[in-house]
Parts: sequence; C-alpha cells; structure tokens
Amino acid sequence: MEIIETGIRDLKILKPRVFEDARGYFFESYNKKILEESGIELIFVQDNQSRSNFGVIRGLHYQLEPKAQTKLVRVLEGSIWDVAVDLREGSPTYMEWRGAELSAKNHFQLLVPKGFAHGFSVLTETAIVSYKCDELYSPAHETGIRFDDQDIGVDWKIDTADRILSERDVQMPNVKEAKKNFTYR
Repeated sequence: MEIIETGIRDLKILKPRVFEDARGYFFESYNKKILEESGIELIFVQDNQSRSNFGVIRGLHYQLEPKAQTKLVRVLEGSIWDVAVDLREGSPTYMEWRGAELSAKNHFQLLVPKGFAHGFSVLTETAIVSYKCDELYSPAHETGIRFDDQDIGVDWKIDTADRILSERDVQMPNVKEAKKNFTYR
C-alpha cells in the first residue's frame, strides 16, 4: 500500500496494490500493520455505507471532541470527489481543504483524521461509499459547516444546477460561527 501525502499533515491518500487478472481484481483495503509502520495507529469501531445519486453533496460533517472521528473512506461503486477541511486551531493549514477523486476504478482511499470536516460529491450516476470510523456515532457531538462557505471555497466539481443537498446540510453554519474544539498537535 502506498501512502500519498496531501500537503496537509495527517490527511493522507491510501493507494492499495491491486492484483488484476482475467477473473477480476484483489486488494487489501485495510492492513493495520502497514498503517502502523507508517505511523498511523487506529482502532476502527464502526463501518458506514451510503448510496447516493449524481450531484448529491454530503457534508461538511464532523464530530466534536471527545467524540471526534478519524475516517477511512473508499468507494465501492461509482466515483466521488472527497473533501476534507482542516479545522485544527493552530494548524499551519487551518481552514484549508483538499479533495481527491475516489472511485471503484482507482481504489484510492482518503484517511480523514480527527479535527477535519468531511464531505463528498457524487460524480457518476450513483456511488456507494464505505468508511471506517475510530469512534462511534454520537448525535450529541455531531455538527458541520456549510458546504459552500466562501471562507473555505470548496470546489465540489458539480454545477450549481445539478447539486442535491439535504435541508440539514443547507442549514449548517458558516465556519466562523460553527462549533469547533480541535487543537493542532
């Protein structure tokens, strides 16, 4: 497995070694030992999966401390533009975002650490997204920021007319008003 730096500390793209032949393909989507050898020590406690249609934008979501989550995101079907925003106070990349195309074809995964808001847009007719979390879902700690906050300026790779959002995501506060309690270490 190749670990690709994104330019924001702790936010990484994981590129597995894929073995393909006439039967199809095989790859390890998670290997605790390889990650630990790279300095990434996690114990995942929950897996989530969603199916979304073209144009759907989900995010930008996160959980506050002490229930913050690290997520390992991958796509089982289709393609998404996966986005993470650094919300760690004191970080040299505070409020910067990075995006990566994750697809069933490229098998890339995005490791989104605690202290980041996370979201994605669907680039294909449908997409099935699966992600591991190192902390259980906690409604009392769940929050987010607006997907179109001008202070962040995420490019979702979806035309405005094609965007599909939940009412909840449209009502999220801008980053300046949002609850945040993350510190860069």
